[in-house]
Amino acid sequence: MRPARVLTLGVFALAGLIFFTSFDTAKGTNIRTDASLLKLSDLIQERSHKNQELDASNGAVRDDVDRLAERDNGSTKAQDEKLKRLEAESGTEKLRGKAISVTLDDAPPNATAKLPGYPQPQPNDLVIHQQDLQAVVNALWSGGAKGIKVMDQRLVSTSAVRCVGNTLLLQGRVYSPPYKITAVGDPGKLKKAVAASHAIQNLMLYVNAYGLGWKVEDDGTVTLPGYSGTVDLHYAKPVK
Repeated sequence: MRPARVLTLGVFALAGLIFFTSFDTAKGTNIRTDASLLKLSDLIQERSHKNQELDASNGAVRDDVDRLAERDNGSTKAQDEKLKRLEAESGTEKLRGKAISVTLDDAPPNATAKLPGYPQPQPNDLVIHQQDLQAVVNALWSGGAKGIKVMDQRLVSTSAVRCVGNTLLLQGRVYSPPYKITAVGDPGKLKKAVAASHAIQNLMLYVNAYGLGWKVEDDGTVTLPGYSGTVDLHYAKPVK
């Protein structure tokens, strides 16, 4: 058999295998719109909304408990003052003061290198990553922030800023970019800490080269919400 005929038969055999595999995977459905492939995304969104409702309910119950405790708890004035200081430090109470905000966003999907000498971007170069959000939060804490809010949620000692794909997962709720981080504190010191962060300086290379969204603004006087979720530790134990 001639080599050309053998090659032709091989191509047809490979094409048949691909068609069979596609049919077996799709089972007669459109792979792009098959509902079974969307279940995970739907479940995440459903749980996110449910967690938001539970947070609101938990916050209302906590307010009721606080009011009942203030009515007659048998504590001394010194104990009450100590409790208020601890509540302020824990982030469970509202916090009002001067603030700045940092907003991060993905670059346009068709972005190209804007500066000479830079390679054309890969997909990972065009999105905000977990390390970028963590860098901003850490810089704001180091700049003396009295309280920080990511999107609409207050951060506490047990908060974890994590990304799943190109979405932010924070305290059981899911967010898409742009991501806004608000910090109450001395605006000058907060901005200085952000500018001095080595991790943020590295991020700025991608901002300037590929057009990632980056904005630092004075927010004037704002009120951060108190954290309303659970403060129990599930995977760690406090040091005694």
